[in-house]
Amino acid sequence: MTARQDEAMPTGTKITMSNWPRYSQYMPMGMQDLFSGRYFWKMPAAVEIDVGPTVIHPLPRTYIGADRNDTRVVHLPNGRNDISGYAGGEPFPNPLEPDKGYKLLVDLWFAYAPHLIAGTPVNLFRTCVVDRYANLSCTLLNYVYRQTAYNTDPGTLRDDARAGDVWFTEWTSVEAPEQSKYTAQLTQFFKDNQRPQELYVYIPAFRRSIRLGVPARCTQVVGTDYLQDDARNIGFNGGIALFDARFLGHRKILALTGNYPALAGDFPVSYYAPIGWPMPSWGRWQLRDVDVIDVRRVPAERAGYCYGSRVIYEDSYTHYALWEDVYDANLRLWKLALLAPRDTPGPGLGLVPASVTSSIWDVQNNHMTTGTTQDKYGHDVFINSDVPAEYQDFAKYATPGGLIQIMK
Repeated sequence: MTARQDEAMPTGTKITMSNWPRYSQYMPMGMQDLFSGRYFWKMPAAVEIDVGPTVIHPLPRTYIGADRNDTRVVHLPNGRNDISGYAGGEPFPNPLEPDKGYKLLVDLWFAYAPHLIAGTPVNLFRTCVVDRYANLSCTLLNYVYRQTAYNTDPGTLRDDARAGDVWFTEWTSVEAPEQSKYTAQLTQFFKDNQRPQELYVYIPAFRRSIRLGVPARCTQVVGTDYLQDDARNIGFNGGIALFDARFLGHRKILALTGNYPALAGDFPVSYYAPIGWPMPSWGRWQLRDVDVIDVRRVPAERAGYCYGSRVIYEDSYTHYALWEDVYDANLRLWKLALLAPRDTPGPGLGLVPASVTSSIWDVQNNHMTTGTTQDKYGHDVFINSDVPAEYQDFAKYATPGGLIQIMK
């Protein structure tokens, strides 16, 4: 672990409504909008951000030291993008021009995550939706996220032969409310980046699953403000084939990350109302180095896509997104998103990024959603061998056939 403090933001600095303009240079554009009161969602008069030192927990040596071979950017004749030579670890440890923005997007896409991350009935994912009238609706989810190729964690298979061409799977199932229970979905991502993700949704009333096409990437996840292309702990879930990214610059921003207390799961307790902003009890914010990229669909793939631009403030060390400003197809500001990745202990790994908490504000429709892997009792993700044996079942939680087993 390394810790440092920037002279411009000493430990103990308190940012409030009265002094925030003094520190606006360390805020993403969307955070400044929330402080300025420009939109329906705005900071309350009592808001306070407490600043602490910047603490870097080193990523696992097996990830940092993985054989990267010769990862290169490939531009295809159809206008899409790709990479070649990737074998695991950090694809571009020192991304430079040309294609610096795209290389940073690839670094984010393959950012370190444990081989297996799960939430079960004893540590459910909680997401809550609030509308402009303060109506509140929450959903609890079981989940299993599994990396099946390019693994670097000790004791795991680098490539799981059972997965075939799949390198990553995402499984979620609704636990509550009761009327939605057992609704589930599985997404598979392929080693061939040009192959579209396969999304399967299990519908309890029909007792069967259906496979959705590429346009489903713009559908909501269990009625929240997160779309399918949003829903991953790194902050982006769209893949690297259909997107390009332009590097906008390197800077420092205020971020809530590190091994902060697990208080996010009892919404709206510990949040400022009605905005859903973290209270100081969560812990001290850090001044993090970020690379800012503007992510857009490549021109040939833009027609009919939900987002025109996603500006990502990407942590320069972990490559996780810490903030996003998202624009609609007409490039009007649509959503602001705070992402607060939390370092959690993994067996044999130390503290690693795995947990995620986020709040997303829809400034066009005055809607907002919070989501966290922390539950109301302070439990967080299970990692690798700590995942209960039942949820390590590959066929049930990583294949389309497993969805049929949900109600058995």
